[in-house]
Amino acid sequence: MNTTLSWIKAYVPGLSCTDQEYFDAMTMSGTKVENYERLDKNLEKIVIGQIRSIEKHPDADKLIVCQVDIGSETIQIVTGASNVKEGDKVPVVLDGGRVAGGHDGGPLPEDGIRIKAGKLRGVPSNGMMCSIEELGSSREMYPEAPENGIYIFDENAQVGADAVEALGLHDTVFEYEVTNNRIDCFSILGIAREAAATFRLPFNPPKVVLHENQENVNDYISIRVEDPDLCPRYCARVCTNIKIGPSPEWMQRRLAASGIRPINNLVDITNYVMEEYGQPMHAYDLSTIAGGQIIVRRAKDGDEFQTLDGQMRKLDQDVLMICDAEKEIGIAGIMGGENSKITDEVKTVLFEAACFNGTNIRKSAKRIGLRTDASGIFEKGLDPHNAEAAINRACQLIEELGCGEVVGGIADVCEPMKERVRVPFQPERINRLLGTEISEEEMLGYFKALEFDYDEKERVLIAPTFRQDIEGFADVAEEVARFYGYDKIPTTLPTGEATTGKLSFKLRIEQKARDVAEYCGFSQGMCYSFESPRVFDKLLLDENDPLRRAVTIQNPLGEDFSIMRTVSLNGILTSLATNYNRRNKDVKLYELGNIYIPKALPVTELPEERMQFTLGCYGEGDFFTMKGVVEEFLESIGMKGKKDYDPKAGKSFLHPGRQANVIYDGKVIGFLGEVHPQVLDNYEIGTRAYVAVLDMPQIVPYATFDRKYEGIAKYPAVNRDISMVVPREILAGQIEQIIAQRGGKILESYSLFDIYEGAQIKQGYKSMAYTLVFRAKDRTLEEADVAAAMKKILNGLQGLGIELRA
Repeated sequence: MNTTLSWIKAYVPGLSCTDQEYFDAMTMSGTKVENYERLDKNLEKIVIGQIRSIEKHPDADKLIVCQVDIGSETIQIVTGASNVKEGDKVPVVLDGGRVAGGHDGGPLPEDGIRIKAGKLRGVPSNGMMCSIEELGSSREMYPEAPENGIYIFDENAQVGADAVEALGLHDTVFEYEVTNNRIDCFSILGIAREAAATFRLPFNPPKVVLHENQENVNDYISIRVEDPDLCPRYCARVCTNIKIGPSPEWMQRRLAASGIRPINNLVDITNYVMEEYGQPMHAYDLSTIAGGQIIVRRAKDGDEFQTLDGQMRKLDQDVLMICDAEKEIGIAGIMGGENSKITDEVKTVLFEAACFNGTNIRKSAKRIGLRTDASGIFEKGLDPHNAEAAINRACQLIEELGCGEVVGGIADVCEPMKERVRVPFQPERINRLLGTEISEEEMLGYFKALEFDYDEKERVLIAPTFRQDIEGFADVAEEVARFYGYDKIPTTLPTGEATTGKLSFKLRIEQKARDVAEYCGFSQGMCYSFESPRVFDKLLLDENDPLRRAVTIQNPLGEDFSIMRTVSLNGILTSLATNYNRRNKDVKLYELGNIYIPKALPVTELPEERMQFTLGCYGEGDFFTMKGVVEEFLESIGMKGKKDYDPKAGKSFLHPGRQANVIYDGKVIGFLGEVHPQVLDNYEIGTRAYVAVLDMPQIVPYATFDRKYEGIAKYPAVNRDISMVVPREILAGQIEQIIAQRGGKILESYSLFDIYEGAQIKQGYKSMAYTLVFRAKDRTLEEADVAAAMKKILNGLQGLGIELRA
């Protein structure tokens, strides 16, 4: 948002400050000024002169010698300009003066160009007549300036007066960084209101008084809005007897200083009101509107429409259109149509000021490839009350500038407007929050300057409708802070209880996983969440495997990154393969990363994200090494219960005889095993590799960091060793389950210390030996206690077909 200081002063009388003071004060009060630039930079000693006589240069065909009256004297100037004549009033830079740049309109030098008296082809020249480019501007901003030549003032210009002032260049343009929630500050009036409150001065917006004729607008036009969700308000007024011509100089200068090229009075009025009120407007030639109707409706899929820039735009049903009884005449909030544009022959004009759905305008502008100044404002969401105020202001200017007559009444289709926001006024709480001692009266003074109302009985602040950013206590406290002055708020210590920051429980579990893995020699890897569908084939997954049901990316970088992974092994195996092919030995890697399980396909809601603790290794280590890492991790997070391993895991990517599900408290919390040889070939890994995957959401509910310590045992332990002949299909876990169940409370621990298969053991059997430790906490065990426990254990083992070795 850009404004000139002079335009702000028009609504804040008495504003007197330097550019830097304005910059600092506005920024400190919350309306951040990015930078500012003087329009008269490097313009010195430039006055209005009148050419009294012109003679040919004696030694140059393309030069002329002019006698120029500058008020105090007549000076001689030699020029090559061909557009001047006697009597013309022109800008003249005197000897020792400075201009902004050259006549070619190129980049302006930082320090301008110093002008000195001298001779041109032997004839003295005591100054220079200036083009608009040499004054640092252009024909875009001063359309009356000649394309090549000296700028000519009108006949009312005063000889000897300051030419820079006559051109409106004694001014400063300020550029603001306005956040999207402050839509009111995308207007001159919004910035002026902030300036008035900042400098404690009265704010005087323009007083809009209309002198309408006796006609009725409803005799000219009727409005129908078919989609009020996309257009909550549409206002229209009609002006007749339109006279197209140049807008007055003051309006041209304000528009030019704001970066808007003056065109004619009608166009300039709509641009002026958009800058002044922050309300985009559009003007239609009423004679082109069929049936005297305006219909606001959605376009149809496949429609095409020619906009004012002459381009054909493809539309869809989500684009809102302004239509008459027969055709589309404009794209709502973006640009009008070629078929209803204003021409020099226009006699009756329909003004439109509306409020459109900001999100719809933003998306529509993007889809059709056309973003305009109007759409950039509409997409932020406008105050519906502003539409009527802006259209009335435009009609006032039509009347005041003699551009036409205003037809009586306004055509207005409006949905029920949102009630003004009411926020309790709590000065004590505001002071506690800010650490200040501002009086209640002073706070109310700030809010009055910002046009808040105050209900003294209910002690409630009522925000104006244009302040759509006001929602609650924090917002009104901010208003007090910024106008009291952030620099005046004292430094205070925070109040309240101090708490120590820490990781969440889930993150502590994940950190423990990293610690254990790295302690065991594993290095962390980071793998992609996007993968190729070919991964499922490399992992030998069945065609109907649920893991193949993956979320597909709509705009993937390529097939290799076209789905979201449902299994975490591909990344680790790919990394192991890279290390193997680079001849790295004894590689151990781990990853903590999500898999993405869709709840339904096609996707109707976000997939379930499950954190996986994945380990992979080759070289030193085997199945039992990986099992040890898993158990070390589970022990470290307080999962002291029995871990079971089910060899019937059924993982197609693991060796069929060297895999197992990890089971805790009856639930599968992961799996581990040796990678299937075919999978190793698919990944080009030429040695055995082992993996383990733990499903963290299954583990977290069992984890605990609470620890209970017991004293050193007071009574002695009793050890018993048992050596057994066991059928080969019986697992160690089954034996240990019997021992734990039947050992009773006096069983302290047990451990497998020997396993053997060979010639001394009969076919189909193996030898296994365990050490059992018994201890009571309250007494010394007797032989009968231990014998009874051992008998129960042996009876249970016999049920599995196990025999004691002789």
